[in-house]
Order: sequence, then C-alpha cells, then structure tokens
Amino acid sequence: MTAGQGRALPTVDELEAQEARLVLPHFTYDDAWALGSLLAELSREREAPVAIDIRRGGQQLFHCALPGSSADNDAWIDRKRRVVERYGASSFLVGTRFRAKGSSFEDSSRLDPDRYAAHGGSFPIAVKGTGVVGTVTVSGLPQEEDHALVVEALEWLLGRMS
Repeated sequence: MTAGQGRALPTVDELEAQEARLVLPHFTYDDAWALGSLLAELSREREAPVAIDIRRGGQQLFHCALPGSSADNDAWIDRKRRVVERYGASSFLVGTRFRAKGSSFEDSSRLDPDRYAAHGGSFPIAVKGTGVVGTVTVSGLPQEEDHALVVEALEWLLGRMS
C-alpha cells in the first residue's frame, strides 16, 4: 500500500521506533507553545487546512484552526486523541497494528467509532522517566500526512531541547 508521493506507509516497527525516539526530557507550557507555533507555521507555509491541538493531562495548552479547516477537524482531533489516551500510542500506530493483524480498528476494537478513530495525526507526548503526559494532534490532511507533520515538529522540538 502506498501513500501520497508513492511512499510506502510506515510499518508497525517503524512507527514504534518513532515513538521510542521521540521522548522529551520535559514538557512545559513554553514547550507546548513552541511545538504548536511550529506546527502552525509549517502548516501555513504549506497551505495545509488543518486544526492543531496540544494537551497535557486534561488541559488544552494549544489550539489553532487554519483556513480551510472546520469544526469537523476538531471532532477528528477528539476522536484520534482518545485513541492515544486509551492505548498510550499514536493513533496511526494503533490503526496500523490492527491492519497488520488483518483487521481494522473499527471492526475489532469494540469502541464507539463516533468517539474513537485510529487514524494518523495524534501522537503521545512522552517525557523521559515519566511516560505519556499528553498529546499533540493534527487533523485536515490524509492520515499519513497528519502523522508525518506531527513527527516532523516533535523531531524539531527534541533537537531544540538537546
């Protein structure tokens, strides 16, 4: 299966490696602002019609809706974020794990599809020595592009912290 510009979709192993690599030394309000601002800037440059959401625990630290996005993107954010909160893994990884077993999240998870969506774009914010403390979510592009945008921004943030 291919995506976008002819690239293969990432495998379970590749997605798990991303999550293992993208563990932050800390995650503050300023870090959330930097991450969200970068996502907004990249999305504006690419004219991507997305909504962006960053949360730590139950608190929303950043939200942005760009031209072309809609309230539907906010609903997708909530559904993808719930998957990360429940499974502790990116929404793309969760969906990919189900597909790798020959099934689908919708058919096999026994969760309400109106509340949960294992589509790419929501990623756990993990802190070294603590674990998952929040989520960063993008909605508005094809799922592999939503996911790739979040990964790109987290890689930048991690590099900035090093």
